Amino acid sequence: MNDKSAQAAPKGAKANDASAQATSNQTSSKSVSADEGSTFATLVNLWPYIWPSGRPDLKGRVLLSILALVIAKVVTVLSPYFFAWSTDALSGEESWLPAFLAAPVMLVLAYNAARVLAVAFNQIRDALFARVGQHAVRQLANITFRHLHQLSLRYHLARRTGGLSRVIERGVKGIEAIVRFTILNGIPTLLEFAMMAGVIWYQFGLSYLAIVAFMIVAYVWFTIKASNWRIAIRREMNDSDTDANSKAIDSLLNFETVKYFGNEKMEADRFDVSMIKYEKAATKTWTSLAWLNFGQTVILGIGMAACMILSARSVMAGDQTVGDFVLINALLMQISIPLNFIGFVYREIRQGLADIESMFDLLHVPAEIQDREGANDLAAVEGTIAFKDVRFHYDESRPILKGIDFEVPAGKTIAIVGPSGAGKSTISRLLFRFYDVTGGAVQIDGQDVRDVTQESVRKAIGMVPQDTVLFNDTIAYNIRYGRPDASDEEVREAARMAQIHDFIERLPEGYAAEVGERGLKLSGGEKQRVAIARTILKSPPILILDEATSALDTHTEREIQTALDAVSKNRTTLVIAHRLSTVVNADQIIVLEAGEIRERGTHQELLDADGLYASMWSRQREADEAEERLLAAKAADSLGIVTRGPKAES
Repeated sequence: MNDKSAQAAPKGAKANDASAQATSNQTSSKSVSADEGSTFATLVNLWPYIWPSGRPDLKGRVLLSILALVIAKVVTVLSPYFFAWSTDALSGEESWLPAFLAAPVMLVLAYNAARVLAVAFNQIRDALFARVGQHAVRQLANITFRHLHQLSLRYHLARRTGGLSRVIERGVKGIEAIVRFTILNGIPTLLEFAMMAGVIWYQFGLSYLAIVAFMIVAYVWFTIKASNWRIAIRREMNDSDTDANSKAIDSLLNFETVKYFGNEKMEADRFDVSMIKYEKAATKTWTSLAWLNFGQTVILGIGMAACMILSARSVMAGDQTVGDFVLINALLMQISIPLNFIGFVYREIRQGLADIESMFDLLHVPAEIQDREGANDLAAVEGTIAFKDVRFHYDESRPILKGIDFEVPAGKTIAIVGPSGAGKSTISRLLFRFYDVTGGAVQIDGQDVRDVTQESVRKAIGMVPQDTVLFNDTIAYNIRYGRPDASDEEVREAARMAQIHDFIERLPEGYAAEVGERGLKLSGGEKQRVAIARTILKSPPILILDEATSALDTHTEREIQTALDAVSKNRTTLVIAHRLSTVVNADQIIVLEAGEIRERGTHQELLDADGLYASMWSRQREADEAEERLLAAKAADSLGIVTRGPKAES
C-alpha cells in the first residue's frame, strides 16, 4: 500500500500513426478535472490510444493481455484451496482427492506452483501490455508537443517555459498511471474480487459474505473520501513544483545576468521560497497517505477478525475443519490484495487526474492563428510583398500600426527604420503570420497570407534576427536547420557564403563543435554568421533582416553586412534597421513613427527632405564619430602615444 509513481514516458518521439492527429481533437474535446467524476470520460478519451486504429499488432496484444489476466485471476482464486487441503492432510482429515494428489507434499507443491503460475501470467500480461501503454503515452506526449508549437507567439510570450515543461512531464506520467492502473490493475482487481466473493459465498455462506461485503463497502467509502481530500493537497504540491521549476530554469537560462549583478543568493532565496511551499505540500501529501493507509488497515483488520472468529467457533463446534479455518484466512488475505489495489488504483487514478488536468487544459487552449478550411499553399513565389492599410494592436487600448501601406517589388530591398516602439518588428511578425492583422491585409504575390497555409508562408521567408538563439547542438546541426535534408557539402558552402567556414575549420571539432545553451559558446558575430548560413541554406525568395547587426560592434557589423548583402542579392528583402548605415543602399526607405509612415524615399531623397530620417542620420553619425575617436584614443594609449590637443604645436 505504498505510494507509487508511474515511470516517465519517452519524450520527443515522432508519431507514426495516422490516427494521432485525428484523435487529438477528440482528446481535447472534453475537459479533465480531478474534482469531478471524470475518470470514465478520461478513459473514453484515452481509448483510441489503447485500441489504436490501423494497429492490429497492438490490438492483439490487448486481447492476449486480457486472456493472461483472466488465467492469472482464476489460478489466484484456486490456490488457497491447495493450502487448505494440505492443512487437512497434515491434520489427518479424510480427503476426497485422488491418492496421488492428496499427499501433503503434493498439495504443498501444487499450492506453490499455483502461486508461481499466477505471478507468471501477471508478468506476461504486463509484458504484453507494455508496448500498448507506452504507445499511448508517446502519442499523447507528441500531440501535446505539436499543440504547443501550434499555439500563438502571444501565448508563449506570456508563459514560462520551465512551467510548461513540468506540466507536460507530470501529464505524461499521469496518463501512464491512468492507462496502466485502470487497464492492468483496475479491471483485474474487480474480476478477482468478484470471483473471491463467489467462492466465500459458496464455501462459507451468506453471513461471511455479508461481513466481507460490509468490510469492502467501508473500505471503498473511506478510500474515496480520503483520496478526494488528498487531491487538493496534491494540486497544491503540483503548483509549488511548477513554480519552483520555472524559477530554476529561468535563473539558469539567465546565468550570465545573475553573475553580472552578483545575485546568486537572491536567486537561491527566490527558489527556496517556492521549495518551502513544495516542502509543506509534499509533507501534507505523505502524512495524509499515512492516515489513509492506517485507516484502510483498521477496516481490513476488523473484517478479517470477525470472519476468523466465526470460523474458529465453527471449528470448535465440529462444523468446519482446521483446513476450512486456514482457507477463510487465506481467502481473506487474498481478498485484501485486490482491496489494497482498489485503494491504490483509485489513489493513483485520482492523482493521475490531478497531474494531467493542467496538460488537458493546455490541450484546450485554441491556436490563435489557424489555417482556414481548404487553404492552399502559397502559389509559385516571386516575392512581391504588400501591406495594404494594415492596422494592428496587441491591446485594443494601444494601437501599434495605424494604416500602413507599402509594397516591396520582387527582388527589391526596402528598409524600415524609426525610433523604438514605432512598430518595426511587428511588421515582420505579421508577415510571418505570428499574428493576424486587425485591419487591412498582408499579401505575398497578391495572395492574402490568411488565405494560404502558414507552412507555405514561412517556407517562403528567411529570417536573420537581432538576437540569434541557437540550439544546444553542433554548428552543423544549427546551419542544417535551415534545410534538414541538405548534404554536408551544401552546409559547408552556406558557411563559406556566410564567411564563417574558415572559423569553423579552425575549431578542434570543426562542424561537430557544440555551440552551448542558446549558442553562448560563440560570440555575437559568430552566432549571426551561423544564422546567415542557416538562411542561405534555406534559400527563400523573401528575406527579413530584423535589426540583424544592431547588437554588434562597428567592425563586426561591417563584416556581417558584407555577408548580408550577398544573401539578399536577387531576393525580395525587408530590412528592419536601427543603424541607418546598413540601409543606405536600399531601393526605398520607409520611416515609421508611432505606427504610421512619416517619410519614404531613397537615402539621398530623405536626407534632402531634412525631416525625421535626416535628424536620425545626423545623430547616429555624431555617435559613430565619437565612438571612433574613443577607440582611436584607446589604441593610441595602448601604444604609448601622447595625443595633443588641436592648438598644441608639434
